[in-house]
Amino acid sequence: MSPTSPELKIEVRDAVAAEPAAAPALSFPLRIDATPGVRIRALTLSTQLRIDAPARAYDEHSQRRLKELFGEPESWGRNLSSLLWTQTVTHVPAFTGSTVAPITVPCTYDFDVAAAKYLHNLPDGEVPLRFLFTGTVFYLDGDRLQAAHLPWDTEADFRMPVTVWQDLMERHFPRTAWIRLERDTFDRLYAHRVRHTLLGWDDAVRSLLETSGG
Repeated sequence: MSPTSPELKIEVRDAVAAEPAAAPALSFPLRIDATPGVRIRALTLSTQLRIDAPARAYDEHSQRRLKELFGEPESWGRNLSSLLWTQTVTHVPAFTGSTVAPITVPCTYDFDVAAAKYLHNLPDGEVPLRFLFTGTVFYLDGDRLQAAHLPWDTEADFRMPVTVWQDLMERHFPRTAWIRLERDTFDRLYAHRVRHTLLGWDDAVRSLLETSGG
């Protein structure tokens, strides 16, 4: 790496709903500071976003909701671990000094995805996030265009209010949640709905829960 290669400091400033967005997504604005006077021509930024689950406390209610992910509370000492949320690539245009660039993170309500299951079942407080960055910075060294890799330890922490996720899901899926069913299971549920002349899917599921005592 050239001795004149820039050092970058990256800070996550906020978490807001991405606009406009046909599907749920969050935007995380990054404040990027470069070595003073160095002209950055472009930055290709790869981000691995992880939920740092051990970095917050959980009451009994939270532990019950998160049992499927981490098991019984007495085993959390060995089972409570970081969860991968997503990986994304952001192209940052030229700047000198500092700039702000957003990372856009698509959000799913698919409960087969561990991160979605964790975020849905966290009732309140904050989500501890860790952003791990890699990538290539293109910069001018005099009149020469140079390239350098970001150091492996380039990262940033951010604590996102749980309400940010909750408000996003409520905006796109008001008062609803989504699950995937195998086709055979769906056909059986549909047959149950027709057989009992139930008006909607909620009625069909509720009738089964009431029968099972759930």
